[in-house]
Amino acid sequence: MRLDIQFKLKNNPLYIRYLHENSYWYKYLNRDPNRFDEFVNEVKTNYKLRPTDRINKALSTFEMISAIISSLNK
Repeated sequence: MRLDIQFKLKNNPLYIRYLHENSYWYKYLNRDPNRFDEFVNEVKTNYKLRPTDRINKALSTFEMISAIISSLNK
């Protein structure tokens, strides 16, 4: 595996965790380092780190709070 890819992996604990859970990525990154962006996208999708995921989480939290407040007002 290329040294720059190794540094990127070691500097992000989420990448290491994902590699431990999905070890087939070791082989993919070893054979084709250009797939690192694909790896990063898969990590973000799996751990719900995309901006849309964060917005959805904030909206669901807001809906829950508003439901609690409306039930307290009754």
